[in-house]
Amino acid sequence: MHFEFSPKVKEMQARIRDFMDRYVVPANREWLRDVEKGVHPPQVVEDLKALAKSEGLWNLFLPALHDDEPGTRLTNIEYAPLAEIMGRIHWASEVFNCSAPDTGNMELLHMFATPEQRDQWLKPLLEGKIRSCFAMTEPDVASSDATNICTTIRPDGNDYVINGRKWFITGAADPRCKIAIVMGNTNPDAEVHRRQSMVLAPMDTPGVEVVRNVSIMNHHSPEGHCEVLFRNVRVPKRNLLSEEGSGFALAQARLGPGRIHHCMRSIGECELAIELMCERALERKTFGMHLHEHGVVGEWIARSRCEVEQARLLVLKTAWLIDTYGVKAAHHEISMIKAVVPEVHTTVVNRAIQCFGAAGLSPDTPLADMWTWGRALHIVDGPDEVHRRSIARQEIKKTRETLGASAAYLTHRSR
Repeated sequence: MHFEFSPKVKEMQARIRDFMDRYVVPANREWLRDVEKGVHPPQVVEDLKALAKSEGLWNLFLPALHDDEPGTRLTNIEYAPLAEIMGRIHWASEVFNCSAPDTGNMELLHMFATPEQRDQWLKPLLEGKIRSCFAMTEPDVASSDATNICTTIRPDGNDYVINGRKWFITGAADPRCKIAIVMGNTNPDAEVHRRQSMVLAPMDTPGVEVVRNVSIMNHHSPEGHCEVLFRNVRVPKRNLLSEEGSGFALAQARLGPGRIHHCMRSIGECELAIELMCERALERKTFGMHLHEHGVVGEWIARSRCEVEQARLLVLKTAWLIDTYGVKAAHHEISMIKAVVPEVHTTVVNRAIQCFGAAGLSPDTPLADMWTWGRALHIVDGPDEVHRRSIARQEIKKTRETLGASAAYLTHRSR
């Protein structure tokens, strides 16, 4: 087992860090000013996208590309450390055309779209000309279990008719969002995992309504986590992605690599939080001592470093499993990283906030926003409890298969 990144990855890390330091970090204030004024997307994002594309730092997330698709060919484990660097600024991934939900949608289209669908939607997404959303979660059911989805996608002649309500649909408020991948029920009488399908619904189709942009912990995201209504939305049957009944399987294929991206970006924020905490601990004095000289602050720093290193290794192992054996083989680890990383994220950022005192609660540092997103990650892509339940079931299943094998270890010392 090798723990050192390859020369290729080290080179890409250096290039991404240099680009972030030279262009993205200095532009953060301009981005924040524009968003506060209601300007979205900020022009600086489009300018930086053009620059990143010209430098070959583009579509880094796709493990394989067709010859006519622009981007760099990287595996999941090669891309993961780059996602960590991008994650230090929450909007930076878009600069490299590597932001959610577009990454997952492009992966789906790359794997399952027809040539016509690829030309119409995948090509402009890969070029960064449009954005997209993924309409799966619903307010009226526990949609962390995708078999509960109740939006209907009914055949009618040469069309499908979509009816349903979705919410926390990331990106739906972005004026550049032109296409939604909608998951719904096409056959309620089929086997439970074959009832769902995915169809492509252009956002300007009659009946598609973005009702509101739902704030998260009172934080307003300019691109949106939206409630979206689909009222008798009619799309041609050629807009079906893959085949009827494949929706659940497509969702699982999409969420595996996507969780690697989420988790590594989250670890990038944790690294920034540790750096900020250490700088604060070196500069600030209380009761005649620097903060790091107080035992409790030293404990925060040490625990944070251990937890982040452990989390990163687990995510990298999961990325390696996906690359080597496929998403299905990494199912157990995907659940683990999704349960572990949000807890590490909120814990580490919370310590950094405490180290800054009242300033940590203010917009003078990025920590409050970082904590808010970390808290959201406890629910995004399935609540922690759902993933822990899956992990426990897997452990019990393994034990059932070898029940009694550990009996020999139950010896005790007799008097």
